[in-house]
Amino acid sequence: MTRRRLPPPFVLLLAALAAAAPLAAAGEPPAPVLSDGDTRVESAPVVVDGAVLFRVRGFSSFPAAERAAGVAERIRRLAGDSAFDPATLRIVETEVDTRLVAGEERILLVSDDDAELEGVRREQVAEARLHLIRRAIAGYRAARSPDALLASAWRAGAATLAAALLFAGVVRGARLLGRRFQRRYRERIQSVTIQSFELLRAERLWHLLRSALALARTLALLLVGYLYLRYLLTLLPWTRGLGHRLDEWALAPLGALGRGLVQKIPDLLFLLVLYFLARWTLQLLRLFFGAVGRGEVQLEGFDPDWADPTYKLVRVAVVAFALVVAYPYIPGSSSAAFKGVSLFLGVVFSLGSTSAISNVVAGYTMTYRRAFRVGDRVKIAGLVGDVTNVRLQVTHLRTPKNEEVVVPNSQILASEVVNYSTLAKDQGLILHTTVGIGYETPWRQVEAMLLEAARRTPGLLAAPAPFVFQTGLGDFCITYEINAYCDQPQRMGPLYSALHANILDVFNEHGVQIMTPAYEGDPEQPKVVPRDQWHLAPAAQP
Repeated sequence: MTRRRLPPPFVLLLAALAAAAPLAAAGEPPAPVLSDGDTRVESAPVVVDGAVLFRVRGFSSFPAAERAAGVAERIRRLAGDSAFDPATLRIVETEVDTRLVAGEERILLVSDDDAELEGVRREQVAEARLHLIRRAIAGYRAARSPDALLASAWRAGAATLAAALLFAGVVRGARLLGRRFQRRYRERIQSVTIQSFELLRAERLWHLLRSALALARTLALLLVGYLYLRYLLTLLPWTRGLGHRLDEWALAPLGALGRGLVQKIPDLLFLLVLYFLARWTLQLLRLFFGAVGRGEVQLEGFDPDWADPTYKLVRVAVVAFALVVAYPYIPGSSSAAFKGVSLFLGVVFSLGSTSAISNVVAGYTMTYRRAFRVGDRVKIAGLVGDVTNVRLQVTHLRTPKNEEVVVPNSQILASEVVNYSTLAKDQGLILHTTVGIGYETPWRQVEAMLLEAARRTPGLLAAPAPFVFQTGLGDFCITYEINAYCDQPQRMGPLYSALHANILDVFNEHGVQIMTPAYEGDPEQPKVVPRDQWHLAPAAQP
């Protein structure tokens, strides 16, 4: 007959169970059987060597905890006196109570109120407690005998050896499992992708799996350490109570969390349903306003450019409404700590976001005012540039010098905005410049020369036709203004430069002197450039 050999992990598991077996044999402290009255009155347990003997009731002038501590101290003093015989404990009846005495010393008093706490007659309570006290004294002395202490020392040594073997086995087993897992599965792990987008790399997946193995190893080591410590504490009578309470300290919080989670399951289900409803509502709104922005759905009086900012506003409103509805169902929302944190965050947000909120409001206001769009050439507070991006808080401009300027929306709302692009495509943008010409030059000739300069400038429109205004009759010259249309606001700078160059050329061709900016007197020679000097170096010949 062949004998099957158990692998080392199973041997270690059996050792752990053997180490924990004395715990089950010793048993937990007996839970006291309490009557319904225990929920109405104050009571406290009488504990000796970590074991609860019974509970006593408190009074207005004598709290239950103090009374229980006094009874336990007297029992320990009797148990520590080797000359005392527990059999000499006796019951003494009086008219108002029943007393447990040792010689002339009163150990415990049982009143009608104590009997009411247990739900039986006073005499029965006294008999039961007398038996418990005698057994506690015997156990107290037995646990401190040399034989018991020696046996506890042997058990502690065996438990220490078993714990060391378990620690070593868990570490070695985790290491072997990690190596085997790496040999078999690491090359098979593939990256998680959606089409060509890589969501999770294979190396990252392998790192997560290794972290899971390390976490499992740590939990196993903590469990072994906890069982070892708990067993070690229950071996000695002086630490037995601490060992019994270790479960309460370690597992009670987990139990409270579990019970709280179970109680909050209906609220969590409500929050889950609310989350999906809000999410689906946002998806429907996004599809609807997306169709409005693309022109597939037309609303009377609603500009398609308003679709995206309107969706953002409605999205904020939906999320805010969902949060308001969800707030009472959030676990811990009614606690003072939660309310304090909420109040603190609200104050911080209100103090630190004043300018941000004003910029956001200004951004939406500008959107619905249709002051400008992306790509428009604008002038804001003296700054000229093309709008490249409009955000909730700021607007980005690119100047003709290829500079990016970020302007807060609140500043834009508080200043004037000149948009050169709004009417340029349909009606044309009028470019204009002025010259000062002396009174000796016929005004008809000046107007004709200015119109000729506009006609020579490429990029200016022939229709509508350019026109000239005489804007002022000065002391020494007449101010003429040439106005010409263009449909390319982004070329304002080059067009102005070309127009000025053509004005100079035309006036030089006809020998007319430009008097701007000031006139002091007639020069000896006309201030004109002869034709043969129009292309002096470094100017190139045409």
